[in-house]
Amino acid sequence: MTSTDTPTRPQSSSPNPRPGPVTRRLWWPVRNTWRSLTSMRTALALLFLLALAAIPGALLPQRSLNEAKTEQYITDHGWIGRTLDKLQFFEVFSSVWFTAIYVLLFISLVGCLTPRMIEHATSLRAQPVATPRNLGRLPRHVTHSVEGTPDEVGATIMGNLRGWRKVSRTVEGSGGTTADEGRSGDVVEISAEKGYLREFGNLVFHFALLALLVSIAAGKMFGYEGTRILVADDDQGLCNTSTAVYDSFRGGNLVDGTDLTPFCVDVNRFSAAYLPDGQPDMYSAQVRYAAGSDLDAGRYRDTTIKVNDPLRVAGDRVYLLGHGFAPTFTVTFTNGEKRTQTVPFRPDETATLLSSGAARFDTPAGLYPNEDQRRDHQVALEGLFAPTASFQGTLLSSSYPDARDPYVAIRVYQGDTGLDTGRPQNVYTLDQNLINQGRLLQKAQVNLAPGQNTRLADGTTVSFDGYKPWASLQVSHDPAQIYVLISAIAMLAGLLVSLLVKRRRVWARLTPADADSGSGDRRLTVVEMAGLARTDQAGWGEGFVALSRTLVGLDPEGGRAQKVGRARKLGRTRKPRVRT
Repeated sequence: MTSTDTPTRPQSSSPNPRPGPVTRRLWWPVRNTWRSLTSMRTALALLFLLALAAIPGALLPQRSLNEAKTEQYITDHGWIGRTLDKLQFFEVFSSVWFTAIYVLLFISLVGCLTPRMIEHATSLRAQPVATPRNLGRLPRHVTHSVEGTPDEVGATIMGNLRGWRKVSRTVEGSGGTTADEGRSGDVVEISAEKGYLREFGNLVFHFALLALLVSIAAGKMFGYEGTRILVADDDQGLCNTSTAVYDSFRGGNLVDGTDLTPFCVDVNRFSAAYLPDGQPDMYSAQVRYAAGSDLDAGRYRDTTIKVNDPLRVAGDRVYLLGHGFAPTFTVTFTNGEKRTQTVPFRPDETATLLSSGAARFDTPAGLYPNEDQRRDHQVALEGLFAPTASFQGTLLSSSYPDARDPYVAIRVYQGDTGLDTGRPQNVYTLDQNLINQGRLLQKAQVNLAPGQNTRLADGTTVSFDGYKPWASLQVSHDPAQIYVLISAIAMLAGLLVSLLVKRRRVWARLTPADADSGSGDRRLTVVEMAGLARTDQAGWGEGFVALSRTLVGLDPEGGRAQKVGRARKLGRTRKPRVRT
């Protein structure tokens, strides 16, 4: 008995092995999330969401621009204002949710644009597509019979394809029969393409868009903005040496305020022109400034700043934002000593510039040796300034923004003004808690014109000396602004090129005519040409037939062939040589 051993069949590995848990639970979700984030649909959705998120920043007061107005808005709207404040609606552009949308949009656009840039760069260097097998199926197709061999006709076509990227190749043994010696049976194929500048425009557009996003992000991180009110023709000035010199300062994440470019600006004079209805016509401030070596030597230069016409100095821009009035008050204490202050008042009505503000005066040294007694005799003022006074009884209002008939309506207080507490106070209002606690008592309420005064019971005199205009200046530093401009111009130029340049393709297959075609000793070549536009006909129209005739040396209007082998420029008109 013979036993037969059955061979053991080797186990073949599965062509699609089951992926491991790391791939299924970690790699695939990350890959799918990245693909979704970097899609054009997601980028457009994030761009729309960013536009929606910016709406509250335009409708609601922002703390970085006007903190006092923001706090007043929160107070006036109660729990709604407090809720919006917790949700960072008064700091929209620096909020967590706005930053998250911006970062996601940036990542999405970078991931979306980078592959497209590579694709356009590859297309820019690509060679023309090989001649299709069946040219008759293309939308533009013509056939010509031209005198000459395929090589001669091909040389003519190649010479006339000036400005095209072209390739010619010979397919051996694919032509017609060889009837005479020297008659070649090979087929010549020509591929040509025009409009590669369109891909270059696409590449420039995508690269410029990416550069624009990077420039904007860099400008936000390294830039800053600071605002300061300066009284015209006063001793105060603005020196860009520290963040402490500004009334409000907003810097990028990488700005700590220690490396600001030093320069100084003083406002010599401010002028405002108004229309008859009170609308502002033009603001201008005559300033003097110094930077660099001029600042070290104390040499100042004079210039004028207007709205939308900033001063550019030391890489920064100084804008004129607005203006108001600063009344001048003098307090004469009982010992004859005087204290004078020019205090900027905040415009409450933009149409008439009716303004409100406050001033605090400490007592002269030595007048009251006892500290408690000295604090009880400090003087504070709070009230309104009207450029053009309008009275309703004793109530003061303003009828025009220009200073034609200035008046102030003030309340005079005496007591503890809070100057010794060390706590920050609102420069436009007095501390209401001090008034409520009886530490600051009202002594008088009066309307004053320039030069008038009022006298308190203890002999202290408060006088209104006049006013000075003040100008609000904003110092803006954006190191990437020139790159943003260049990127925007390049993006627009690339977009125009990609829209105006037309991408077109032309193929030609040159086949020798059959021996029995009746041509005798004349060598004829059948030229089969086809054209394809990559974008909606690309302006071909009926011009393709004329182009094809010109390429092979025929009259575009329908004449017979010229002598083959003599290439001529496209568009040149010559009398054709007629065959006999």
